[in-house]
Amino acid sequence: MVKKLPKENMGRSHLGWLESRFHFSFAEYYNPNHMNFGVLRVVNDDIIHPMSGFEMHRHRDMEIISYVVAGEISHKDSMGNIETLKRGEVQYLSAGDGIFHSEHNWHKSQDLRLLQIWILPPGEGLDRLYGSYRFQAEERKNTLLNIVSSQEGDAKIKIYQDVNFYVSELDAAKGIDFTIDKDRQIYFVQIEGVSRVNGRVLDDGDAMEIVDESTLQIEAITNSHFLFIEMPKEE
Repeated sequence: MVKKLPKENMGRSHLGWLESRFHFSFAEYYNPNHMNFGVLRVVNDDIIHPMSGFEMHRHRDMEIISYVVAGEISHKDSMGNIETLKRGEVQYLSAGDGIFHSEHNWHKSQDLRLLQIWILPPGEGLDRLYGSYRFQAEERKNTLLNIVSSQEGDAKIKIYQDVNFYVSELDAAKGIDFTIDKDRQIYFVQIEGVSRVNGRVLDDGDAMEIVDESTLQIEAITNSHFLFIEMPKEE
């Protein structure tokens, strides 16, 4: 079963300095039919305008992945981490019993676009984790790049939950297939460009829920940039 989620049906917020598209209920956007997808709780497609950002705030008992689409994100947290990341680079944290952090776009003229993705952890009060990885563009060019996995997985970034994140930038007319185990499901985000996914066309900003399918078939209609999350099937 595949379910296309057009971007026009998602939640929207415009705070002046921040423009957001909410895939699931978040902040002032509430949709009881879109609270989560398995262990995936939040996908926010954020545009942060120059010289602005999220001031220091607290997270706990959540695993958070930030994937930079364009611009630069500057991070600072209560664990002493300070860094700036660019397109295709990834920041992660497992907040455990609590982490304070801030996220800013200090560029004077360029917008920052990023996906902020929250994963429910397998337990409360886990040891805090923080890190990042500076993936190179050629690592995801016309192939699938596994950017996040569980502690038992093979990705450069490892979190506690049993998930895998994959990204790719496919040239137009290129295709990729991915085998889905019977007890797994996928949430697919079309970041840029247009793809055909299991027979359905996704424009930039659209998403798809994929359950009880054995194969994920992706064809780039235009140059296509996408991310998907593979996780245990919701019972």
